[in-house]
Amino acid sequence: MDLETVMQELEALGKERMKKMYISNGAHEPLFGVATGAMKPFSKIIKKNQPLADELYATGNYDAMYFAGVIADPMAMTEEDFERWMDGAYFYMLSDYVVAVTLAETDIAQAVADKWIASGEELKMSAGWSCYCWLLGSRKDSEFSASKLSNMLDQVANTIHHSPERTKSAMNNFIYTVGISYLPLHEKAFETAKAVGPVEMKREKKKSSILLASENIQKELDRGRLGFKRKYVRC
Repeated sequence: MDLETVMQELEALGKERMKKMYISNGAHEPLFGVATGAMKPFSKIIKKNQPLADELYATGNYDAMYFAGVIADPMAMTEEDFERWMDGAYFYMLSDYVVAVTLAETDIAQAVADKWIASGEELKMSAGWSCYCWLLGSRKDSEFSASKLSNMLDQVANTIHHSPERTKSAMNNFIYTVGISYLPLHEKAFETAKAVGPVEMKREKKKSSILLASENIQKELDRGRLGFKRKYVRC
């Protein structure tokens, strides 16, 4: 299936209501407004196709960029490919839910995420922290360094309140994910969440969001989900 055919199929799946919702979250034209669930049957036909994924991502169309992440072959992507995708990720739904998710299925995930966290750039930092969330929520605890993650928790505690807005959200999710999905540091993450307290995330043209990792960790503990791991990163 070629680029033109895929773009026509995506356009046919577009809905005005979804388009408005994506725009309210930061997307901009061009986009069709395709619900992610509507992409699934289509993605099963194409399966993994990295050349086509790169073509779709390069269109700058939000739906095409998202679909690129669905059909990408992460293990065929280099660090340079991820940097190029990151450069094109103009808002958090691309940086955190397309680029970071795809990166999380590779062997270079932690190395690239570490660079992004250290970059000082809002969406790169957000993608880096988000990538760790996807990793921690799907891989065995033994694949991580407890001392490294402990230092990262300290970093979040010391910097979250004066970090860029989207980075705050990803950092908050990091505390929560360590607290639920990484057993060796469950207690430290819970204590860190309590010490950090409410985090205000300002949003353009919307009310601020108040993020509270400790409350979310407690809810998951009450549901008996300590140690939760998902089978797949990408749905």
